[in-house]
Amino acid sequence: MTAQVLRLDPRLDLRSAAPLAQALLAARGADLDLDAAGVTLLGALPLQAIRAAARSWAADGHRLTLVNASDDLADQLALLGFTAATVTQWEVLP
Repeated sequence: MTAQVLRLDPRLDLRSAAPLAQALLAARGADLDLDAAGVTLLGALPLQAIRAAARSWAADGHRLTLVNASDDLADQLALLGFTAATVTQWEVLP
C-alpha cells in the first residue's frame, strides 16, 4: 500500500503551525510521508506538531516518515537534536 504524501510548506513557523496540525489530523489513519524538499525554516511549534503526529501514528500502528529533507531542514533538525529519520520515530510502550 502506498503512503499518502503531505508536502510541507517552505516556512514551518508560527503561522504554519495550525494549518500543519489540521493537515496532519486530516491524514490520520494511514501511512504518511511528509515531503520536506522545500523546507527552509523549522520553528518549535511545527516541530511539536510533527512530533505529536509521530506519537499518534505510532499508537495507531501506522508509519509517519519525513522524506526528501532539504539541507536547511536537516541542519535545523540537528540543532534541535533530531535527524530526518529520528524526528518521526516514536516508541509505543506497552
